[in-house]
Amino acid sequence: MPSTPSTPSPNAHRAASPTTQLLTLADGRTLAVDTAGPDDGEVVVFLHAAPGSRRFDPDPAVTEAAGIRLVTIDRAGYGSSSPLAPEAIPSVAAHADDVAAALLQLGLDDVAMAGWSAGGRVALAVAARHPDLVRSVAVVGTPAPDDEVPWVPEEHRALSQAMKADPAHAVETITEVFAQGGDPGDSALGMVSGGDADARALEDADRRARLLAMLAEGFRPGPAGVATDIVADQVVPWGFDVAAVGAPVALFYGEDDAAVPPAHGRWYADRAAASTLTVVPDAGHLVVMTEWEAILAALA
Repeated sequence: MPSTPSTPSPNAHRAASPTTQLLTLADGRTLAVDTAGPDDGEVVVFLHAAPGSRRFDPDPAVTEAAGIRLVTIDRAGYGSSSPLAPEAIPSVAAHADDVAAALLQLGLDDVAMAGWSAGGRVALAVAARHPDLVRSVAVVGTPAPDDEVPWVPEEHRALSQAMKADPAHAVETITEVFAQGGDPGDSALGMVSGGDADARALEDADRRARLLAMLAEGFRPGPAGVATDIVADQVVPWGFDVAAVGAPVALFYGEDDAAVPPAHGRWYADRAAASTLTVVPDAGHLVVMTEWEAILAALA
C-alpha cells in the first residue's frame, strides 16, 4: 500500500489554515471538507485531481487576493473521507451526489465549481444532476472518455476492459495493483504532471511542495481513493450527460499537456451547451496552478 509521499519543504508558502469539517452522509460515510477565506466571499468549490485531496489551493496568493471562500472536498477514499462500502460500485454521478450532499449540509446553494483533471468530470456531474446548486463551472485539464479521445496507456486500458466484466471487484483489483507499487514518493508527482511545460512549472519550489502535500494527504489512508476514481471513470458509465449541464462552462487546457491535450477540451466544448475553451500556450497539466487567476475570473 502506498505510504506518504515526501514531506513538503517547511519554507513553502502557506495560506491561512482552512477549517476542516467531517460531514456525515446518509449512508453513514464521512466526507471531509475544508473551507478557507472570508465568510462573505463568493463560494468556489474546487474538486481535486486523481490522485489528490482537499489539501490543495491552486494558487493561495491569487485565491486570497480574489477574496473568495474556497471549499475543497476529499472524494471517497481520499484523505479523511471514508471509502465506499465494499459492495458499492463507484460512479462519477455518485461522487457528484456526495458533493451535493455536502453543499446542502453547509447551506451552500449558489456556488461556482472548478474541477481539475478527474475533478472536472465530477464538477460537470454536479451541475447536471443538481443544477440549482451551481451557477458556473470551470473544467481544467479533464480527460474525455478514453473510447472517444484515447489517453489511457494501452496496458491500463486492457485492465479496465477486463474489469468491466466484474465491476463489483474493480476497486479491490486496482487497490492491489497500487499496493504492489510500493511508496510513490516524489514519483507521485508524475500522476498529476508530465512533460516539459510541467517540469518548468515545478521549478517553483512552492508549487512542488503544495502538490506533494496534496498527494500525501490523498494517499495517507492508502490507494482506495484513486482506485475508486479510476473505476468511476474507466470501468462503469459516468451516470450523467454533459449535454445536460445548463450552467456556463469554462474549459482550460494546456497546449503542451503531455497527458490530456486540448482535443479533450474540444470534446467537452462540443457537448456542453454554454461553453468556452481556452487553450493556454506553453502550459501543461499544471495549467490549474499557472492560470488560476484566469480560471477564477471565468467563474465570476
